Amino acid sequence: MSSTVCFISFHELALKGRNRSVFERRLQGNLDACLESASFETSRVKRIAGSLTVAVHDPSQAEECAQLLAQIPGVTAVAVAYKTSRDWEVICDTALQALREAAPEQGSYTFKVDSRRSSTDFPKNSMDINREVGAHLLAATIDEGAGVRMKNPDVLVSVKIVGGFTYISTKKIKGIGGLPTGSSGRTVSLLSSGIDSPVASFRMMKRGSVVLGLHFSGRPQTNDSSERLVIDIGEVLARTGGLARIYVIPFGDIQREIAGIVEPSLRVIMYRRLMLVIAERLAQSQKAKALITGESLGQVASQTLDNIVATNEAVEMPILRPLIGSDKDEIVNEARHIGSFDLSIQDAEDCCTLFMPRSPETHARPKQVAASWDLLDVEDLVQRALDSVEVHEFNPRFGGHKSLRNC
Repeated sequence: MSSTVCFISFHELALKGRNRSVFERRLQGNLDACLESASFETSRVKRIAGSLTVAVHDPSQAEECAQLLAQIPGVTAVAVAYKTSRDWEVICDTALQALREAAPEQGSYTFKVDSRRSSTDFPKNSMDINREVGAHLLAATIDEGAGVRMKNPDVLVSVKIVGGFTYISTKKIKGIGGLPTGSSGRTVSLLSSGIDSPVASFRMMKRGSVVLGLHFSGRPQTNDSSERLVIDIGEVLARTGGLARIYVIPFGDIQREIAGIVEPSLRVIMYRRLMLVIAERLAQSQKAKALITGESLGQVASQTLDNIVATNEAVEMPILRPLIGSDKDEIVNEARHIGSFDLSIQDAEDCCTLFMPRSPETHARPKQVAASWDLLDVEDLVQRALDSVEVHEFNPRFGGHKSLRNC
């Protein structure tokens, strides 16, 4: 008698030594939270000897469950598996059933058996299991056109003997890896509707950070199209469970005010500096420890090394730039992979296009930047921005503090 489960593997958590159990419990809780809103019924996630499993009540929905779980940070792979006893005949028969279900309907095919035994009291070692299960499968299927191939087989039959049970699978879905959400604290990400910042946010979610998105809209000088796209991008990022909420600040009037005060070539730097100050103030109120940007060195005028230094000086909080050494092709490929690219390439009026100078400064000089900064009533601009903030919830479980009254 067997049941259908999702067998969840992780890699990086296994390197955590004495803290490993803390990370495993956090991942277990995140997976349970993910399944609470699922359209199918499962058991709660169980920890077994360095892995996690969850039973799926309807076997036909097991692959859908695996796809959902594979998007959670910390998960390296999810296999749809039969959970059965350690009886040798049952193991062989269940492996044969799994192979036949995975085999093509017509034509010859190849297979390989790959086993792992974590229960040392089981009488056969991994090599014995590979050889004997493989021989049983070949004898039963050779007339059906099956053959054995050690490299790149059509079907890989995985046999894992863990604890008091055996898990047999032929379907494995790759996870996103990384660390469990919530294991690396909170960050505030400057999130636009473009390609780069969603990828930067995603990378930090993979590293266990709970991300609070902050979008600066060009409204009322533009329409709200960038805001709508950012919310749609938020829905994509929220599949990981790592996006708690997105804050939207109408920034158009503030940009117009800055444009009337500072010289044109320094407008972009002043915008960026003020955005960072606002983000820092928001982060402090939400107990976040760092800021995230989607900057890649040299990609645009505001991202030269001199200009990055000039914007950094406006804040004391660490600024994380996960894409700083990535080229555009790498970023685009990752955006396609996570599902944000098609949204990010849609036309939208945003604050980046507002009041742009013909020739922005690419190598800002510190004295020049400081002089222009002193012309602004920074505290008033920051407070006005924070007073206008709008909040969009995605994952209340990690949301925590939401009030901005103490900013």
